[in-house]
Amino acid sequence: MKWTLRELKAAKHKTFPIDESVRFDQLLKESNDIRDMTNIRVTGEVTYPANLITFSLKLEGELTLPCARTLADVKWPLSISFDEHFLPEGSVMPDISDREEVHLVLDDEIDLTPILEERILLEIPFQVYAEEGAEPLAPPSGKDWELVTEESQKDRIDPRMADLAKFFDKS
Repeated sequence: MKWTLRELKAAKHKTFPIDESVRFDQLLKESNDIRDMTNIRVTGEVTYPANLITFSLKLEGELTLPCARTLADVKWPLSISFDEHFLPEGSVMPDISDREEVHLVLDDEIDLTPILEERILLEIPFQVYAEEGAEPLAPPSGKDWELVTEESQKDRIDPRMADLAKFFDKS
Protein backbone atom coordinates (compact mmCIF):
# COMPACT_ATOMS: atom_id res chain seq x y z
CA MET A 1 0.00 0.00 0.00
CA LYS A 2 2.17 2.76 -1.35
CA TRP A 3 1.31 6.20 -2.65
CA THR A 4 3.45 8.99 -4.01
CA LEU A 5 2.93 12.54 -2.83
CA ARG A 6 1.95 13.46 -6.39
CA GLU A 7 -0.93 10.95 -6.24
CA LEU A 8 -2.04 12.26 -2.87
CA LYS A 9 -2.08 15.90 -3.93
CA ALA A 10 -5.51 15.16 -5.40
CA ALA A 11 -6.71 14.83 -1.79
CA LYS A 12 -6.05 18.56 -1.26
CA HIS A 13 -9.19 19.34 -3.23
CA LYS A 14 -11.43 16.47 -2.10
CA THR A 15 -11.11 13.33 0.02
CA PHE A 16 -9.35 10.41 -1.61
CA PRO A 17 -11.19 7.10 -0.86
CA ILE A 18 -9.36 3.86 -0.06
CA ASP A 19 -10.90 0.41 -0.39
CA GLU A 20 -8.41 -2.42 -0.84
CA SER A 21 -7.97 -6.04 0.13
CA VAL A 22 -4.44 -6.72 1.36
CA ARG A 23 -2.60 -9.95 2.17
CA PHE A 24 0.12 -9.58 4.82
CA ASP A 25 2.32 -12.59 3.97
CA GLN A 26 5.43 -11.08 5.59
CA LEU A 27 3.52 -10.66 8.87
CA LEU A 28 2.51 -14.34 8.75
CA LYS A 29 6.15 -15.39 8.31
CA GLU A 30 7.48 -13.19 11.10
CA SER A 31 4.81 -13.62 13.77
CA ASN A 32 4.59 -16.80 15.84
CA ASP A 33 1.24 -15.68 17.25
CA ILE A 34 -0.63 -15.65 13.93
CA ARG A 35 -1.23 -19.01 12.27
CA ASP A 36 -3.29 -17.69 9.38
CA MET A 37 -5.26 -14.65 8.31
CA THR A 38 -7.79 -13.75 5.70
CA ASN A 39 -7.14 -10.91 3.33
CA ILE A 40 -7.51 -7.75 5.37
CA ARG A 41 -9.94 -5.20 3.97
CA VAL A 42 -8.55 -1.67 4.31
CA THR A 43 -11.14 1.08 3.91
CA GLY A 44 -11.02 4.76 4.65
CA GLU A 45 -10.00 8.04 3.18
CA VAL A 46 -7.07 10.39 2.77
CA THR A 47 -7.32 14.10 3.45
CA TYR A 48 -4.57 16.61 2.80
CA PRO A 49 -5.56 19.88 4.49
CA ALA A 50 -2.72 22.38 4.90
CA ASN A 51 0.55 20.43 5.01
CA LEU A 52 -0.60 17.34 6.89
CA ILE A 53 -1.67 14.14 5.11
CA THR A 54 -4.19 12.19 7.21
CA PHE A 55 -5.17 8.58 6.56
CA SER A 56 -8.40 7.65 8.39
CA LEU A 57 -8.49 3.87 8.06
CA LYS A 58 -10.44 0.82 9.16
CA LEU A 59 -8.99 -2.71 8.99
CA GLU A 60 -11.32 -5.71 8.96
CA GLY A 61 -10.51 -9.39 8.65
CA GLU A 62 -10.03 -12.58 10.60
CA LEU A 63 -6.93 -13.98 12.28
CA THR A 64 -6.30 -17.58 13.31
CA LEU A 65 -4.57 -17.65 16.69
CA PRO A 66 -3.57 -20.53 19.00
CA CYS A 67 -5.73 -21.27 22.04
CA ALA A 68 -3.86 -20.51 25.27
CA ARG A 69 -4.94 -23.84 26.84
CA THR A 70 -5.11 -26.37 24.04
CA LEU A 71 -3.25 -24.76 21.11
CA ALA A 72 -6.34 -25.37 18.94
CA ASP A 73 -7.03 -22.87 16.18
CA VAL A 74 -9.21 -19.94 17.24
CA LYS A 75 -10.78 -17.61 14.68
CA TRP A 76 -10.48 -14.06 16.00
CA PRO A 77 -12.24 -11.16 14.24
CA LEU A 78 -10.09 -8.11 13.58
CA SER A 79 -11.66 -4.66 13.40
CA ILE A 80 -9.47 -1.60 13.96
CA SER A 81 -10.16 2.07 13.24
CA PHE A 82 -7.37 4.63 13.48
CA ASP A 83 -5.79 7.74 11.97
CA GLU A 84 -2.21 8.08 10.74
CA HIS A 85 -0.67 11.46 9.99
CA PHE A 86 2.21 12.26 7.62
CA LEU A 87 4.14 15.48 7.13
CA PRO A 88 6.08 15.90 3.87
CA GLU A 89 9.74 16.86 4.32
CA GLY A 90 10.25 20.62 4.29
CA SER A 91 6.65 21.36 5.28
CA VAL A 92 5.76 23.37 8.33
CA MET A 93 3.91 21.45 11.03
CA PRO A 94 0.39 22.83 11.40
CA ASP A 95 -0.61 23.96 14.88
CA ILE A 96 -2.60 20.93 16.02
CA SER A 97 -2.59 19.62 19.56
CA ASP A 98 -4.74 16.49 19.20
CA ARG A 99 -2.28 14.58 16.98
CA GLU A 100 -0.38 11.87 18.84
CA GLU A 101 2.19 10.91 16.25
CA VAL A 102 3.18 12.41 12.93
CA HIS A 103 5.39 10.49 10.50
CA LEU A 104 7.87 12.49 8.46
CA VAL A 105 7.83 11.67 4.74
CA LEU A 106 11.48 11.66 3.64
CA ASP A 107 11.00 10.41 0.10
CA ASP A 108 8.13 11.19 -2.20
CA GLU A 109 6.43 7.95 -1.22
CA ILE A 110 4.27 6.84 1.70
CA ASP A 111 4.27 3.11 2.46
CA LEU A 112 1.49 2.13 4.86
CA THR A 113 2.31 -1.61 4.96
CA PRO A 114 4.68 -1.53 7.99
CA ILE A 115 2.29 0.73 9.90
CA LEU A 116 -0.68 -1.56 9.17
CA GLU A 117 1.34 -4.62 10.22
CA GLU A 118 2.26 -2.92 13.49
CA ARG A 119 -1.38 -2.01 14.15
CA ILE A 120 -2.45 -5.62 13.58
CA LEU A 121 0.24 -6.93 15.95
CA LEU A 122 -0.81 -4.44 18.63
CA GLU A 123 -4.41 -5.65 18.46
CA ILE A 124 -3.64 -9.35 19.02
CA PRO A 125 -4.81 -10.35 22.50
CA PHE A 126 -2.40 -12.07 24.89
CA GLN A 127 -4.69 -15.07 25.29
CA VAL A 128 -7.58 -16.44 23.28
CA TYR A 129 -9.54 -19.54 24.19
CA ALA A 130 -11.19 -22.12 21.97
CA GLU A 131 -14.80 -23.05 22.51
CA GLU A 132 -15.58 -26.06 24.68
CA GLY A 133 -15.24 -29.29 22.75
CA ALA A 134 -12.60 -28.00 20.33
CA GLU A 135 -10.04 -30.61 19.40
CA PRO A 136 -6.88 -29.91 21.42
CA LEU A 137 -3.56 -29.86 19.60
CA ALA A 138 -1.51 -29.93 22.78
CA PRO A 139 -0.71 -33.42 24.04
CA PRO A 140 -2.34 -34.35 27.39
CA SER A 141 0.97 -35.59 28.79
CA GLY A 142 4.68 -35.74 28.12
CA LYS A 143 7.92 -36.75 29.76
CA ASP A 144 7.57 -36.05 33.48
CA TRP A 145 4.34 -34.07 33.14
CA GLU A 146 0.63 -34.51 32.50
CA LEU A 147 -2.45 -32.33 32.23
CA VAL A 148 -4.32 -32.40 35.53
CA THR A 149 -8.01 -31.55 35.80
CA GLU A 150 -9.95 -30.92 38.99
CA GLU A 151 -12.02 -34.08 38.52
CA SER A 152 -8.96 -36.30 38.22
CA GLN A 153 -7.35 -34.69 41.28
CA LYS A 154 -10.41 -35.00 43.53
CA ASP A 155 -9.85 -38.49 45.02
CA ARG A 156 -6.25 -38.96 43.97
CA ILE A 157 -3.57 -39.32 46.63
CA ASP A 158 -0.08 -38.07 45.95
CA PRO A 159 2.18 -41.18 45.80
CA ARG A 160 4.72 -39.43 48.01
CA MET A 161 2.07 -39.09 50.73
CA ALA A 162 0.48 -42.53 50.35
CA ASP A 163 2.02 -43.84 53.57
CA LEU A 164 0.69 -40.87 55.52
CA ALA A 165 -2.84 -41.63 54.33
CA LYS A 166 -2.57 -45.01 56.05
CA PHE A 167 -1.48 -43.44 59.37
CA PHE A 168 -4.98 -43.21 60.83
CA ASP A 169 -6.08 -46.60 59.45
CA LYS A 170 -4.05 -48.48 62.10
CA SER A 171 -6.50 -49.46 64.79
